[in-house]
Amino acid sequence: MRQAGRYLPEYRAMRERFDFLDLCKNPNAAAEVTLQPIDRLGVDAAILFADILLIVEPLGVGLEFARGEGPVIHRPVRAEDAVARLKPIDVESAVPFVFETVRIVRRALQDRVPLIGFAGAPFTVASYLVEGGPSRDYLHTKRLMYEEPAAWRRLMEILADALARYLNGQIEAGAQAVQLFDSWVGVLSPDDYRAFVLPHTHAVIRALTPGVPVIHFGTGTAALLPAMREAGGDVIGLDWRVDLDTAWATVGHDVAVQGNLDPAALLAPLAVMREKAKAILARAGGRPGHIFNLGHGVLPQTPAFHVKALVDLVHELSSR
Repeated sequence: MRQAGRYLPEYRAMRERFDFLDLCKNPNAAAEVTLQPIDRLGVDAAILFADILLIVEPLGVGLEFARGEGPVIHRPVRAEDAVARLKPIDVESAVPFVFETVRIVRRALQDRVPLIGFAGAPFTVASYLVEGGPSRDYLHTKRLMYEEPAAWRRLMEILADALARYLNGQIEAGAQAVQLFDSWVGVLSPDDYRAFVLPHTHAVIRALTPGVPVIHFGTGTAALLPAMREAGGDVIGLDWRVDLDTAWATVGHDVAVQGNLDPAALLAPLAVMREKAKAILARAGGRPGHIFNLGHGVLPQTPAFHVKALVDLVHELSSR
């Protein structure tokens, strides 16, 4: 959840030396960024530093990370003929630097904490390709789904196949768990999720190396949680818009949950943040299978010592 990122001064120093894509593609630098939060924060796992769109760069869609604007796709994929021109992604030759980063991090960690790999889920990656970047309403994406369902299905099949091989490559390189981020899937109704997304997300999770835990996360997904559980995952990630205990009962106590402090709470006075964290732990009720986390990524404005204070607090309260 962006535990390595712009709120850390050491990360900002790295960005003075590298632009974002170059940083992702330099295994030693990406490994350094991955490791930065471990000693500073005392978190219980390292999270691979990469980006969910690295896997689509070989499609020739013109990926750029514009400073201050985030990812931009210069040649969006919005029609059947554009989808038909897409070739299957050769994952091994597309992102070898990611797998090397995993290997470097595992060696450096020496099993102090586990390493979590990740990828974007098919819908979220597809929405970037279709919209050309983040969107408020995702109208281009929904139009393709509704008007050209065969083209949508083909796009999702290409991505699901590549994402499964991408995650398995991370696992083979040493990742001990993986997280699938469906950051934008909350824009869909439950019916549309089941028709246009669930089969493809399920295909990714089903294809992953058996025995490796899978975290399945989305935002704005209160209405989608039963369907997300159906799609798969050993852990269902929860954003801050749902009560943790209610959501856990919805997905079933036979799966774990991850979450779900509002990232903005880390900007509050420490006493306020402490009460909000205590409330989440109270909702978990000491039940095994709760991974305390934010409900989405650390905000860039967050004081680093607030993140450290939160980690210490959760360790303190959990040990009781």
